[in-house]
Amino acid sequence: MTTIDASERFTTLPDDAALAATVTALEGNGFTVEVVDDLDAARRATLARIPEGSSVMTNTSVTLKETGIEDAINAGGPYDSARNQMNALDYQTQLQEMKAIAGQPDYALGSVHAVTHDGALLIASASGSQLASYAWGAAHVVFVVGAQKIVPTLQDAHDRIHQHSLVLEDVRAQAAYGQHSSVNKIMEIRREFPGRVHIVLIRQVVGY
Repeated sequence: MTTIDASERFTTLPDDAALAATVTALEGNGFTVEVVDDLDAARRATLARIPEGSSVMTNTSVTLKETGIEDAINAGGPYDSARNQMNALDYQTQLQEMKAIAGQPDYALGSVHAVTHDGALLIASASGSQLASYAWGAAHVVFVVGAQKIVPTLQDAHDRIHQHSLVLEDVRAQAAYGQHSSVNKIMEIRREFPGRVHIVLIRQVVGY
């Protein structure tokens, strides 16, 4: 499959029926879901869920950056930015303290790389730094997701990760860190205790 083929396959927005069916499946798996029309609405919906003074971790995400959520949390304002706390520490000598801050916030924010029609979420990572908070550590999780990430099956989700998301993340990682990215860990969330994980689905192509 060529890069062009993969891009077209994984950047197409679902039709209304597929979107509605996916939302129903997600809700049946214990997630709450909010569908919004654009990036500004996604930012407003996300911030509206977070009480002032909450500790909030913005995990690395193109979607959080493009929606302005990253800046809204970390560039001043009524929230306790876990990322700012981490950045004040020394990676070489205070790594465990950094992990504790990132892994146990009141709210962990991020995105996913694929959502299946039967309501599963898949998140790929090179380091796994965000996965602990998503799995259990954070009291609440909010995923902000472009609807183009909805795919029919689990195999399609893995294809999307390796053939599309990784290709784009590798470019970003080289520019940001001077090194290639890789898919070392994949988290699959199939069901959640009601009330913990909220998904803001955007009817636009955002992130990858």
